[in-house]
Amino acid sequence: MLNTKDILETIAMIQEEHLDIRTITMGISLLDCCDSNIDTVCQRVYDKITTRAARLVEVGNQIEKEYGIPIINKRISVTPIAMVVAACTDRNPLKLAHTLEKAAVACGVNFIGGYSALVHKGFAAGDRELIESIPEALATTDHVCSSVNIGSTKSGINMDAVAEMGHVVRRCAELTADRDCIGPAKLVVFCNAPEDNPFMAGAFHGVGEPDCVINVGVSGPGVVRAALEKAGDCDLTAVADLIKRTAFKITRMGQLVAKEASRRLNVPFGIVDLSLAPTPAVGDSVAHILEEMGLECCGAHGTTAALALLNDAVKKGGVMASSHVGGLSGAFIPVTEDAGMIAAARSGCLRIEKLEAMTAVCSVGLDMINIPGDTPAEVIAAIIADEAAIGLINSKSTAVRVIPAIGKQVGEELSFGGLLGSGPVMPLNTASPARFIQRGGRIPAPLQSLKN
Repeated sequence: MLNTKDILETIAMIQEEHLDIRTITMGISLLDCCDSNIDTVCQRVYDKITTRAARLVEVGNQIEKEYGIPIINKRISVTPIAMVVAACTDRNPLKLAHTLEKAAVACGVNFIGGYSALVHKGFAAGDRELIESIPEALATTDHVCSSVNIGSTKSGINMDAVAEMGHVVRRCAELTADRDCIGPAKLVVFCNAPEDNPFMAGAFHGVGEPDCVINVGVSGPGVVRAALEKAGDCDLTAVADLIKRTAFKITRMGQLVAKEASRRLNVPFGIVDLSLAPTPAVGDSVAHILEEMGLECCGAHGTTAALALLNDAVKKGGVMASSHVGGLSGAFIPVTEDAGMIAAARSGCLRIEKLEAMTAVCSVGLDMINIPGDTPAEVIAAIIADEAAIGLINSKSTAVRVIPAIGKQVGEELSFGGLLGSGPVMPLNTASPARFIQRGGRIPAPLQSLKN
C-alpha cells in the first residue's frame, strides 16, 4: 500500500536533494557479429546496436516524464571489442571505434562503452591491436569509452599490460591536449572488472551476460547528506542505520525504473548498481556526506573510516531493495566529479595518498584525478599497479582513471564540462619506479585465489 508520507518524501528528494537515476545502460552482445572481414563486422555491429537500442532514449524519456524521476544518461555497453576484432584477418579496431561512434550518434545515447580488452592473464588475439589503438580511438570519437582489465584476484597482475597502459594513458592526454586532455577521462584501467557495470567509462558487456540486457545505475549522495543533516548529533550506529534506510529508498526507485524499462523495451532486466555517484553540483557530493558525519574536510584523518561506514551501509540497505544487485555498488570518489572532493583537493587537504587509502574501502579506485602533465609513463603505470594490488589482495574491483594535464603543473586546473567536472592538478611523489615497472612479467595471484 502506498504511503503518502513516502511519496512526498521522494518528491522532495528529487526536487531538493538531487536524487536521480544516473543511467539506464543497455548491454548488447556483439559475439554474433564476428567475421573474418572487418567491413562486414562493422556493418553487423552498426545494424545490431541501432536495432536493439533504437528506442532506448525514447523509452528513458517516457519513464522520466511519466514518473517524474530524472534519468540523466542513456548509455550502451557492448562486448569487449578486442574479442570481436580477433576474428578479423584485418585487425583494425579503429574501424570499429568509428562504427561505435556512428551507432551512438544514431541512437542518441550519451556514451557507448566496450572499446575494451581483458588481459589480466596475458594477451590474446586482438588485444594488443586494440590497446595500441586506444589513444587515437578516443581522440577521434566523442561518445566511445574504453577500458582494459589488467589484473584479477584469480590470475594476478599482468605487469607487461600495466607498463603499456602507462604509455597509453599519456598518449591519450597528448592527443587531446587541445581539449583539456579529455581522452584519458574516457579510459579506465581495471583490476577485477565487473561484467555488468552500467557506469562509464568502465562499462562493457561481459561474455557471461545475455544477448541484450538493461542495467540501471542509481545516485543520490545529496539525499544521504540531507538525511544526516536532519538527524543531528546521533552516534555512528544510528548514522549507519539511517544510511541503510535511505539507500533502500533510493534503490527501490532504481528497481522500478529498471523493470519498467525492461518491460517497455522487451529486454531482460539485469542489475541495479547501488553506487552513490556524485556530480560537480553543490549538494550532490560524497565528500559532503563524510563531512556531515563530522570531518572538517574530506581527506582529514578519519576519512577512510567514515567512507568504510558509508560504503557498507549503502550496500546493506540497497541489497534489500532489489532482486538483482550488481555492477560496482557502493560509493564513488571521482575527484573532478564531486564538488566536495574538488574543494578538498584545491585546499590541499585531500592528497592522492589519502585517496589510495580510501579506495581500499569504497566502490572503485583512483578516479578522475588530474596529475602533472610531465608525469612519466612509468609513474602512471606504478599508480595503476598500486591500485590493482589493492583490488588483487582484497578481492574487489579497483580502477584508475587519471588525466595527465599536458602543459600544466600542480595547482593549475582542467575543465571537462558536464558530469566530468573540473579540478586542480594534484601533486605526485616524484621518486622513480621505472626499474620496477620495466621488470615486466606477472605479479602472482594471492593465496585466496585458491578458494574453491
